[in-house]
Amino acid sequence: MSELNEEGEAAGAEPTPEESAPVEAAEPKKKKAKKKRTTTPDEPPAAIPEGAAPEALAALPASALAFLSGFLYFLAFPGIDLWPLSFVALVPLIVALRGQTAKRALGLGWIAGFTMTMIGFYWLMEMLKVFSGFPVALCIVFMAILCGYQAGRIALCGWLYGRADRRGWPAAPAFALAFVASELVFPLLFPWYYAATVHNAPIFLQLADLGGPYLVALVLVTVNLAVAELVFIFIRKEPRPLDRRVLYAGAGALAIALLYGAIRIHQVDATAAVAKPVKIGIVQGNQPLLGRSHALSSAQAATKALKDRGAELVVWSEGGSGTAHRESVNEEEARRAVTAKLGVPTIIGTLLMRPVPGPGRQHPTMFNTALLATDGGKIVGRYDKQYLLAFGEYLPFGETFPSLYEMSPNSSRFSSGTSLEPLVWGEHRISALICYEDILPGFVNKAVHHADPDLLVNLTNDTWFGDSTEPFIHFALAKLRAVEHRRYLVRATNTGLSGIIDPIGRTILHGGTFKEEALLGEARFMHATTGYEILGDYPWYLAALMIGFMAFRVYAPKKKPKAA
Repeated sequence: MSELNEEGEAAGAEPTPEESAPVEAAEPKKKKAKKKRTTTPDEPPAAIPEGAAPEALAALPASALAFLSGFLYFLAFPGIDLWPLSFVALVPLIVALRGQTAKRALGLGWIAGFTMTMIGFYWLMEMLKVFSGFPVALCIVFMAILCGYQAGRIALCGWLYGRADRRGWPAAPAFALAFVASELVFPLLFPWYYAATVHNAPIFLQLADLGGPYLVALVLVTVNLAVAELVFIFIRKEPRPLDRRVLYAGAGALAIALLYGAIRIHQVDATAAVAKPVKIGIVQGNQPLLGRSHALSSAQAATKALKDRGAELVVWSEGGSGTAHRESVNEEEARRAVTAKLGVPTIIGTLLMRPVPGPGRQHPTMFNTALLATDGGKIVGRYDKQYLLAFGEYLPFGETFPSLYEMSPNSSRFSSGTSLEPLVWGEHRISALICYEDILPGFVNKAVHHADPDLLVNLTNDTWFGDSTEPFIHFALAKLRAVEHRRYLVRATNTGLSGIIDPIGRTILHGGTFKEEALLGEARFMHATTGYEILGDYPWYLAALMIGFMAFRVYAPKKKPKAA
């Protein structure tokens, strides 16, 4: 028998004339086949060619799973609060994404995000109707555009994961990193975080003092990945070994979160028990958004009633005075009109006007402000809101194109504050946060790091969104700030939800929504230096860099040394 060469031909055999033609004709095909081949078993894998991989789901079922994930996300989120779903809400999306191209993965992430935001943030419609002054049909269009943009967060997650998966990186770590990176870097008009889904299960929130909302979310994502790994076994066309590492990671992350949560709850409760208490009154005025003619007298009366009940410090809501005051030396105008006869230290929400010098009729510079007054009415502290709300407090590009304000007459023209100095009350330092600043972890971390307060106070007016789930979402998102910095957080809102949150993230006092209330509860002055305060978001920026690297670099595992 003749020996075979590398191409499978008989060595030394001469082809016949009839055989030679087909061989010559076949050679181009042979070269073409070699050109398609990108790797050998010993070579690092290259990027998978465009087009869905064999194990990827087709477009229709994958899209349906992405929609399901968005809907489950909505059900788990505050407002509906089916929080156990947070451990499985991402599973359909993870299954849908596996093996897809980056382009299709981006689209699937967007479907999940758009579903969640259009259903979960339905209250945006009320805000647009009230503040923009646009017709309902146009408001629907703007809401769809806004939610389409907000959905970009999960779309970014899908795109980063899809690129990393196509380049041969391990799928589970790639998705986890992509999810964290998208929560960190994607700019949102109305920020939210997956960690808020477990706000009613405080034991899972405690890791926030190490890594903010991102670490809490990472635990939830890891559990979702473990469940998805089990699902893959049942839907794969070709049998595949179970990746036990993903299961171990999910179980381990859950166990660590529970153990750390139990330990920290015990420790922080012990610290709070010996901290100095303070009785705090909260004025919830329930004033209409426009035409608040009785807001000031109502708030003053509620403050006096709270003083009689033993309040040592009273907090009003954002804009609680109901009117604007001219900026003056020591804010004397606001003292005479608002605080002179309150008789108790009070943090009031008001508006300050700074006239613009120069000829002609010009709009004054406006500030959304919190003022601290002593029991004698003297103004001793001021904080101006820094993060303004688009469409409500300013119009994007409005200063560049003033005609936009003519199209949206209900939109205000505010300026941002610049100082993070605390409100100093005797020996105590209080960091004030206005409106949705209390749901910005990076900003609050910066404020706490700068001011070293022993109490956090948030003045809010959620009237814009009507009687909806938004106040409950806002309240739930704010809970994480108390845990991240192990301080009490007092929230005074015009129409609710007002209350006090302890350093564990538990609600120890809250009122209702859309009713006038004067709440009295106890907080405690506490200092703590947490891991999140020290490290901030830097570890998560490193994670974002890692997934960015994985999205553009082919995975090249180290070769195992050959046996001698």
